[in-house]
Amino acid sequence: MLADLHCHSTASDGALTPQALVARAVERGVSLLALTDHDTLDGLPAARTACAEHDLAWVSGVELSCNWNGVTVHVLGYDFALDAAPLTRLLDELREGRWQRAEEIARRLERKGMPDAFAGAQAIQQRQGESRNAPARPHFADFLVQQGYVRDRSEAFRKWLGAGKIGDVKQHWPSLEQGVATLREAKAWVSLAHPMHYELTRSKRYKLISAFVEAGGQALEVVNGRQEDTQIGQLAIQCREFGLLASAGSDFHAPCPWSELGVMKPLPQDLNCLHERFSSKV
Repeated sequence: MLADLHCHSTASDGALTPQALVARAVERGVSLLALTDHDTLDGLPAARTACAEHDLAWVSGVELSCNWNGVTVHVLGYDFALDAAPLTRLLDELREGRWQRAEEIARRLERKGMPDAFAGAQAIQQRQGESRNAPARPHFADFLVQQGYVRDRSEAFRKWLGAGKIGDVKQHWPSLEQGVATLREAKAWVSLAHPMHYELTRSKRYKLISAFVEAGGQALEVVNGRQEDTQIGQLAIQCREFGLLASAGSDFHAPCPWSELGVMKPLPQDLNCLHERFSSKV
């Protein structure tokens, strides 16, 4: 079974609508799909309908932003009801925060001589697909490219939007404990997303996973796209040590050479896989 439990649509910062994402997943041979947009469930009804039309197994998903010791980390929630009150309440609060964040990014860019960034980023977002969410940094990056301020997205993040740059506006995220508790209250399965992506030492990463487990986390995203084998090996060791389930996903945002739906390294065979909990849906 080819299960992809991590991907994004135009409901957050992906380039494809939920319907187009599902169609691409079918083309790529995916048999179980979870759309996990950032801090929103907006794309899930359309994704669920499209999966039913294509006879593709579907499980609800979300990627929730959280704070742990001053570091923004992401947790993935799966197989919850779309109207689960604990989760929808939290996401409503985060939605407002994302609008405020986008407005502040635009103000900072304007002070650097790049006006109309908010309207421009929002126009790009709307052309990609209707969204009730605020434009995100990739939309601002595309605006900067469109206006000729930078050559490409990579330069936009390197100069203006990446970590520590003026467009890196921090938002008040829920704590890791609160995020995990909310997902568990919504009866979701909870996995820690791409633990190797955070700028942490090995010992701090171990502490993060320990805190995640203590908060009630159940799985570790051992494989994230074409992640290095050495990283997969390290995460597999911690998965075994903590007795966690293992999850895997492409983390697909847009068609590109280094990211594709359903394309990821295999999970080590001895691990207990999260997607097997959803086998009845296939």
